[in-house]
Amino acid sequence: MRPILRWVLAAFYAAAGYFHIAAPRGFLTIMPGWVPYPEAVVLWTGIAELLGAAGLIQPWSPRLRMAAGIGLALYALCVWPANINHFGMDLAREDGGMGLANHVPRMIAQPLIIWLALWVSGATNWPLRPKS
Repeated sequence: MRPILRWVLAAFYAAAGYFHIAAPRGFLTIMPGWVPYPEAVVLWTGIAELLGAAGLIQPWSPRLRMAAGIGLALYALCVWPANINHFGMDLAREDGGMGLANHVPRMIAQPLIIWLALWVSGATNWPLRPKS
């Protein structure tokens, strides 16, 4: 199951990385105001996602795969403020934006994505330890 989910997560990050670079406008609109150089941040986060995805699926180095998983987990942790900012901005709209049905699952998914990056890369086995 781990290799399949590694490919799924890599595809998710590769697509996100592509859209960060090819269509940055949506990402710029949810960027917290305190982030300096938002255009550069969106570009470099896209590059980070693409490199992390490539690192997850490369077959020759388990250490590189683990480093990619740790990097993607840290990345997901660092972009959480943008997701929280989007949650607040969207719900403050007069029409209620996308609503709680969109944002609450996204907030719950963020720690799961962090864990998944660590688990599929082999950085952790928690809580799915191998049976002895």
